[in-house]
Amino acid sequence: MTTVAIVEDNAVMRESFRQWIDAAPGFRCVFAAATAREALSEIPRLEPDVALMDINLPGESGIVCTAQLKAVLPELQVIMVTIYRDQELIFQALEAGACGYLLKRSTRDELLHAIAEVRAGGAPMTGEIARMVVQAFRKKPQQLPADTGLTEREAEILARLSEGLSNKEIAARLEVSYDTVRAHLRHIYEKLHVRGRTEAVRQYLTLHEPTGIRATRSSGNRPMD
Repeated sequence: MTTVAIVEDNAVMRESFRQWIDAAPGFRCVFAAATAREALSEIPRLEPDVALMDINLPGESGIVCTAQLKAVLPELQVIMVTIYRDQELIFQALEAGACGYLLKRSTRDELLHAIAEVRAGGAPMTGEIARMVVQAFRKKPQQLPADTGLTEREAEILARLSEGLSNKEIAARLEVSYDTVRAHLRHIYEKLHVRGRTEAVRQYLTLHEPTGIRATRSSGNRPMD
């Protein structure tokens, strides 16, 4: 059972989201709030798996709320659901710890699929939003260390990550297991000194070489999958 919290100040939309979630097998809405204050009070106690977060909330914004929730619940998966298509807001939301970004015009099936995707390790975004994220990353360059220490396989996985593929899609593309991809991603994050996929992709997109990351072979045996 995937438990979901909703933080949305529009009462009609909040109730629609609740009904969609409760009517779907394997999903349950455990909390619905209209403000960041309510969310910060109850979500840490309830510990849901996923939170659907509006950006434009009364008082503290959804972006601030996301950052504060992630500080106390690092495993919480936050999907921003908003009418805004602003690059800077998208970037700020991802920096705050959101792992997905959907527009409010998304359908019931798209919303439920996004919740399932983040539970599987993905980062759901519409194609339109994904393109804007890439543009936002390019506007905020950050230099990679001269020697990242990435293996060829890690570099390959990072390249697929930059294409917006989920962990499952990367595993299928490279013909390795889902757990293998997760293990490689942990090593990538450690070597690049980043906290997650968003910062890793941001660094990847700042490279000047057309092939992306400079893979370095380890001096020992070829890395195992």
